[in-house]
Amino acid sequence: MMRRTARLLGACAAAAMLALATPGTAQAAQGVLFIDGTANRDPSGCFPLGDFAPPEVFNYTDGTAWVWTGPNCDGRVVQAIFADQVAIAHGRSLYIE
Repeated sequence: MMRRTARLLGACAAAAMLALATPGTAQAAQGVLFIDGTANRDPSGCFPLGDFAPPEVFNYTDGTAWVWTGPNCDGRVVQAIFADQVAIAHGRSLYIE
């Protein structure tokens, strides 16, 4: 009985610690992100940037867009495009939250 109670208390403590350590739910950036003229309203997630010419990005959101070397927002971050900034994205994908 004592072991069962100890396990239950341990599981509850672990669940409470996980709940406190986990950040709040992610929300989309507010505003519009333009990638080569295509508007993405309140964008969230990974966007492909193409394989050839680097695209022009207008970040009219309240978030930072992170440009990645890989096509699926993988590899490494090579550039940050901050809120209200216009830039040529030198990567293969872009992540914004």
